[in-house]
Amino acid sequence: MMLKTATPVSFAPRTVMSTTLISAVYLLLSVWLVGFKTDQLVLIAIFNGLYYASGTTRKFITGFSIFIVFWIIFDYMKAFPNYTFRDVHIGQLYQAEKRLFGITTTTGIVTPNEFFRQYHSVAGDLLSGLFYLCWVPVPLLFASYLFFRNRPLFLRFAIAFFVVNMIGFVVYYIYPAAPPWYVQEHQFNFIAATPGNTAGLQRFDELVGVPVFQSLYAKSSNVFAAMPSLHSSYPVIVLFYGIKGRYRYANVVFGVIMLGIWCSAVYTSHHYVLDVLAGICCAVAGISLVERGVSRPGWFSRFFDSYLHKII
Repeated sequence: MMLKTATPVSFAPRTVMSTTLISAVYLLLSVWLVGFKTDQLVLIAIFNGLYYASGTTRKFITGFSIFIVFWIIFDYMKAFPNYTFRDVHIGQLYQAEKRLFGITTTTGIVTPNEFFRQYHSVAGDLLSGLFYLCWVPVPLLFASYLFFRNRPLFLRFAIAFFVVNMIGFVVYYIYPAAPPWYVQEHQFNFIAATPGNTAGLQRFDELVGVPVFQSLYAKSSNVFAAMPSLHSSYPVIVLFYGIKGRYRYANVVFGVIMLGIWCSAVYTSHHYVLDVLAGICCAVAGISLVERGVSRPGWFSRFFDSYLHKII
């Protein structure tokens, strides 16, 4: 019996030229805006490798290009700090947090961040770090699962993820805001180009003996982007589409992670309660826009159908 050999995947010269041009433009633009980094070459290698490897991997990377575009925009924000466009809100946000969610102690009223900075525990430090580590991996793993099990739902999820981030980025430039740890470190004084800070997550690094969050926050695009908390938005998107896909047991896990990230954001002094609430609102707004756009006739639903055709 003769074995059938796999038919090699062929590409039109125009396709090869297009992907090569996209890769070259991305690299040159990145070097110009944020400087050369080996991460850029890795991203180009992953994109081109998966695009040309097989039909399945090509569809996979085409679908995940939505996440790649999000990451590129996030990276490019380093070249355009939001504090150069509008004044940073430091004391105003702090006072609003204290007024709305202040906790009365023997020394006076403090924000929840200040309270947990004083009263924290090993268990809280460990759990907050573990929950915060779920911030990006859980959405990406869930997206990967949806890609192989339910591509229409995958595309809704991916587009919603992108739209929620764009809403958040717009708010960052309209309302630059300092995180709680900034007030703890610098009071109400504005210091441009302040580097990222692990804040309460430093305790997790010390517990595990590995600078996990120190390395992550060293790459922060802008510390004055606390409002809204996109950390708090992502698990909302995951849970919504988990419920939509009727993944009952997984949704319990998603719900726990969502609550854990919300609490950890405040516990570790990375976000105010107000930031978390704003992040939840961003998620709801983004999901609503996508679901309404997909379900109604118009340019958005046509775009969705066209994109879906490319990855099925």
